[in-house]
Amino acid sequence: EKEKEKKVDRVLLSVFAHRFMSIAEQMGRTLQRTAISTNIKERLDFSCAIFGPNGGLVANAPHLPVHLGSMQEAVKWQINHLGPLWSSDQVLMSNHPQAGGRHLPDITVISAVADEAKERPIFYVASRGHHSDIGGISPGSMPPFSRYLWEEGAA
Repeated sequence: EKEKEKKVDRVLLSVFAHRFMSIAEQMGRTLQRTAISTNIKERLDFSCAIFGPNGGLVANAPHLPVHLGSMQEAVKWQINHLGPLWSSDQVLMSNHPQAGGRHLPDITVISAVADEAKERPIFYVASRGHHSDIGGISPGSMPPFSRYLWEEGAA
């Protein structure tokens, strides 16, 4: 038996790609508008994106692209770490380098979005923003002479 080829409707693909990108852009505008941090509100040191059920990047806003590669890894790490224990009413915050974090001042907030029955997440949304200080041994949370992760701040 021959497998039927799946044909992609290019117009529909484009419509959904732009729709998802628009959602990520709106996430960023909301984050900027409601932020207290100067790094997020004025310096725009943040990124927002949508991820699929396995944590792969679906769409991102063109905020700060350097965040996106590792943000995907942060989402995947949490999915693998928590598995079915992660429910859609939980919001996770992570910055640990072993869990997809770039450096401690970049904090990632991840939410699972479930289907109508709330049985399983169907996609994830995440935002990553740079914070000026998270409690290291010197102001700025990036001491040049730190030897241990805890010296840089809270992880």
